[in-house]
Amino acid sequence: MGDYDLHHHGDREVGPGLVDLAVNVRLPRPPSWLRAELASSLDTLAAYPSTVEATSAVAARHGRSPAEVLVTAGAAEAFTLLASALRPRHAVVVHPQFTEPEAALRAAGHAVSRVILSEVDGFVLDPAAVPEDADLVFVGNPTNPTSVLHPASSLRALARPGRLLVVDEAFLDAVPGEVESLAHGFPGVVVLRSLTKTWGLAGLRAGYVLAEPSVIERLRAVQVPWSVSTLAGVATVACCRPSAVEEAEKLAVAAESDRDYLVSGLAAAGVPVLGEPRGPFVLIRIPGGADVRARLREAGYAVRRGDTFPGLGPDHLRLAVRDREVTDAFLTALRRCV
Repeated sequence: MGDYDLHHHGDREVGPGLVDLAVNVRLPRPPSWLRAELASSLDTLAAYPSTVEATSAVAARHGRSPAEVLVTAGAAEAFTLLASALRPRHAVVVHPQFTEPEAALRAAGHAVSRVILSEVDGFVLDPAAVPEDADLVFVGNPTNPTSVLHPASSLRALARPGRLLVVDEAFLDAVPGEVESLAHGFPGVVVLRSLTKTWGLAGLRAGYVLAEPSVIERLRAVQVPWSVSTLAGVATVACCRPSAVEEAEKLAVAAESDRDYLVSGLAAAGVPVLGEPRGPFVLIRIPGGADVRARLREAGYAVRRGDTFPGLGPDHLRLAVRDREVTDAFLTALRRCV
């Protein structure tokens, strides 16, 4: 794994009294309607959980059959299932991106090749950069931590017979219209989704896999029995309803506006954002970034270090998008720290 700590995540940056710009969960708590549904299910916890209703809800939400859905304990469980169920000859992870896919593959004993996208061209995905013999490819969309949204056409160009393409769409519902998604189905493509980011459910672990039935069966065969809790199933059903999907779209539009405000403020402070951000976070590079991060921490702000992502270094920092009041206060602190 080289010198990269693939198991380092933003929650390790957060501490008492710090304003959290390190974690990409967008709500401080689940909305009241979702909390009420979860609370009303507490009396059912004596029974073993079932994902039948959640599977049907996900299938209806994406226009897929239930046989093409596997509900998981967050998207992170899906990485472990894929690493356990598959026997790739040549696994490739496109970086910089969320590091758990590579960590899961390596933990399962698989060798991993890295394709590192360039900051110079804005981390644009070139399908030709992926080795032709790769039979398992992981890519994020929009990618954490770069916030770059790859065109669906570029992703489809990676799919081919004998290759499984895994697209991590954990933040796709934060993009208005969910443009460039492959969740509707494409041969040889596995799509991972998370409910934790949009709905403030990181502590509950709720997500799912969309894939061809043969792939779903292979993943289900290695999934621990009852890994998805009753409350995670209830949350999945609730968050897949049309009313919730509509609310998520409104949250995405608001997040887009808040992100543009942050990007403008950073530019005014002389800190350009890298790439073209489309997710609810941005990536910056500041000379002496490690020291700046430490000074920001002393000023009361936690931001995500970038040097645990292959392809990035200590001058890279990832910033979660927050509301304008928080952003204004943060930008004031940043100017003092730079």
